[in-house]
Amino acid sequence: MFLTPRSGHAPRPVLALADDLSGAAETAAALRLPARIVLGPGAAPPPDSGRVLIVDLDTRQRNAADAARIVREAVRTAAAGTVLIKKTDSLLRGNLAAETAAYAEGADGVVFAPALPPAGRTVRDGIVHLRGRPLHKTDAWRAEDLPVPRSVGEALGGTPSAVVPLTAVRGPLGELTARLGALMASGLTPVCDSDTDADLDAIAAAALALGPGARLMGTGGLAAAVGRVFAGTDGAPAPGEHPSDTADGPSPAGVPEPGVPRPLLVVVGTAEPGAAAQIAQLTAAGAHHLALPVDLLTRTGPPLPLTVGPGDALTVVSVDNSRGIRLGSARQVVAGLARSVATVPYPADLVLTGGETARRVLDALGVTLLHPVAQIHHGAVHSRTPDGRSVVTRPGSYGDTGSLLRIARALRPYYPFTPAVPSGPPSEVSVPGAGFAAPHPPPPVSSVPQGEVL
Repeated sequence: MFLTPRSGHAPRPVLALADDLSGAAETAAALRLPARIVLGPGAAPPPDSGRVLIVDLDTRQRNAADAARIVREAVRTAAAGTVLIKKTDSLLRGNLAAETAAYAEGADGVVFAPALPPAGRTVRDGIVHLRGRPLHKTDAWRAEDLPVPRSVGEALGGTPSAVVPLTAVRGPLGELTARLGALMASGLTPVCDSDTDADLDAIAAAALALGPGARLMGTGGLAAAVGRVFAGTDGAPAPGEHPSDTADGPSPAGVPEPGVPRPLLVVVGTAEPGAAAQIAQLTAAGAHHLALPVDLLTRTGPPLPLTVGPGDALTVVSVDNSRGIRLGSARQVVAGLARSVATVPYPADLVLTGGETARRVLDALGVTLLHPVAQIHHGAVHSRTPDGRSVVTRPGSYGDTGSLLRIARALRPYYPFTPAVPSGPPSEVSVPGAGFAAPHPPPPVSSVPQGEVL
């Protein structure tokens, strides 16, 4: 969509680039603007006069050289005057250094704001903090192969950077704009401290005032700030509020079309500590749980077939890690999980947790385009596929204990859920490493014995 910020600048198209699918969906919800999500990489059309274009570049798990090449090629598709936003992980994971260098090529500079206040992720003195603790003093990188960076500057590798302190962010807008411009002119990437959404609003307004030569980079928090600047509104969107894409996309309704019931399949591929408690909430409310053994998911040959009940069936599928997972096999496990989901013989509505899981499942199903229609809670974004099925994506580290149950109830308000145990506050967002305790022992789980077909 061609947009006009509050400053009255000429309308400009918007292109947002993400390194995984859950991040792309989070960006769509944060912008609060009609959008399409294209599952790249590959040739994607430039943003047109109808909506914002968001591209999942699928670079999170690629090697640095390939990731940089993909980012470089995506930027080349942007027409002159396009507002460019690079979505980054709020924990600084992925190919941040390589992608930043590629993203900056041909630009006046890049303004980086890595904070995500709704998730308790703030930046002080150029250091990311999780609920007040420096990132490098948490276990948020426990699943990563590399050591956790001690600062944003360290995570940027060879890209020269300079911290923009809170005093500057909270100063007069004109002075902040001039400071960002001066740092970029000297060859430095401004790394902006921020504690609140108001801080991010100031950063977004200052960066946009610099014109199309300044490219924006940050979390969904910065994308939300850009949306507020363009829309001229204050405050974050309420859960469930997001513009529907009804110009040529599917209906935003959260339930299957009348007379065409679909099963609801919840696919949990994340290894986050809170996943078990979230599954327990869902199964306690009536969902059937299938835990798929790692050795069956990673075996060669045909995929492990799933039998999911038709109609209003509600099933959650996860990975049975009781025997442990071989180091470095996570991608293989997720690929096997996606191949199994693709064996379901009729269209199912999907809830997909974890960016890698979401992307691999949709790849296996041949889905290349999503129309975002609503945000159920922070990061849990409801989209529609061109054939009308619902897909909810959510980062693995997001959501309180009741997250999956809340999502299921939003998609199936008519489903006869049994009474569920209490969960945390609706807006609570989990922090990796914080851990969760199941409110009571989980109900029995259907585990798949070696060789058995579901």
